[in-house]
Amino acid sequence: MMSENSKPPPMTKESMDHIAAKVTAIKLAKDREAKTRYDINQNGDSRNIGNNSEHLSTRGDSEATSDAASVETASAASGDSEDSLSLQEKSLLQKIVRTKLINNKHDIEILRRDPSSPLHSVKSFEALHLKPELLKGVYAMGFNTPSKIQETAVPTLLANPPQNMIAQSQSGTGKTAAFVLAMLSRVDPSLNYTQALCLSPTYELAVQTGEVVAKMSSYCPDIVIKYALRGEENPKGTEHIVIGTPGKVTDWGLKYKLIKLSKLTVFILDEADVMIATQGHQEQSIRIRKALSKDCQMMLFSATYDQEVMEFAEMMVPNPVIIKLRREEESLDNIKQYYVKCMSLEAKYKAMANIYGMCTVGQAIVFCQTKKNASWLCEELTRDGHAVALLIGDLTVEQRITILDRFREGKHRVLITTNVLARGIDIEQVTMVVNFDLPVDRFRQADCETYLHRIGRTGRFGKTGIAINLIDSSESMDIMRQIERHFGVRIELLDADSDDLDKLENYV
Repeated sequence: MMSENSKPPPMTKESMDHIAAKVTAIKLAKDREAKTRYDINQNGDSRNIGNNSEHLSTRGDSEATSDAASVETASAASGDSEDSLSLQEKSLLQKIVRTKLINNKHDIEILRRDPSSPLHSVKSFEALHLKPELLKGVYAMGFNTPSKIQETAVPTLLANPPQNMIAQSQSGTGKTAAFVLAMLSRVDPSLNYTQALCLSPTYELAVQTGEVVAKMSSYCPDIVIKYALRGEENPKGTEHIVIGTPGKVTDWGLKYKLIKLSKLTVFILDEADVMIATQGHQEQSIRIRKALSKDCQMMLFSATYDQEVMEFAEMMVPNPVIIKLRREEESLDNIKQYYVKCMSLEAKYKAMANIYGMCTVGQAIVFCQTKKNASWLCEELTRDGHAVALLIGDLTVEQRITILDRFREGKHRVLITTNVLARGIDIEQVTMVVNFDLPVDRFRQADCETYLHRIGRTGRFGKTGIAINLIDSSESMDIMRQIERHFGVRIELLDADSDDLDKLENYV
């Protein structure tokens, strides 16, 4: 039972609206994965993935402060631009739109204190000698062979004595499954206390991790799992795995002593770069870390590994094996670039309609410079009977998730957006990018970096793709020439009214 002084401080209407939107997003995510949920019964003999009642009034002050800080951080990150994604939102969307692992061609970079210490890799999950029920869960998730980071990370994490690890790799490389597999392997269901703790920077990301744990442990009914999130009932202390945010874990573990942190055998800090960017989480994570025993196996995962993340990681994880998997970067090498001359806005729209007609294979993303242009184009195409989706920056998190899900599932072949999708969000079926408006900076000069990120949404991971730029003025032609000079490429002229479009379809 919480005392009167543990109630959260008053929050503004804006903060409450933001949190309510996030809760709605999680409800949508949970509905899609309802079959992975297990409710704990009174006898404690069934699985538990939390009692997600969503009651904000049950939160402790550490999480209330942390959530309020998260709201401020996300708002500050987006600035005045309606088309900016916060780091937290981008990480969440990445996890949701990913259904397959990235085929990363780079080699793993491994750093360790003792270079003579052997490190092993495996090419099959059978070689890990997992418990049969856990191996069955791995295969049920659709994993046939380990990904590149799993080949090296999992054998290291399962070795005895346990080794600490810092791992850096982009979303979609299988890192979550790697640490979940290690966590489930270390848990002893016969011991009725919390043995593994996974910290995530946000409510939504914790739920995403929990869904992976639920699926992978679906044949391990004796393992009890608990969310340490707002709205959750207090733990019994007998749950084997706890997944949550630093604020709630600080309350449960340090303030109310409901979890015995000193008895943990596995501690995981996920999305470290997002954790650092969220006000208050870094300090709370350090406090939790200090309560662990020296024998606890510690793992830290991050999509980036810059100086700030590196310093935080080394503070949190002593004597680690460090694994780095270089990010698959955008490249122009396998993207054919074209431009179409349009004498008017009407001609520009006609060209776009013709391009839509060739999207019978794969999918396309259309970039506009402003929300107004994107909304207008979506309305016009929809009026003419074309099925398109619109993704702009002032949509709520749950609306963005729904739109991206429908696009990823192929329910829409064309997605119209602004720079909200220019960076970081990868959907593998995209074979074409159209710049309805070329990207410009605040001085109306070519924004070459954004151009690269935009057209980099196609031609991903060794696949081929095409980019089409619609040119409707001498100014936009000048901008395109700046882009050509910057990248040292020639963008070819395309006649949108001829058979040229049909030829392009053969390319992708």
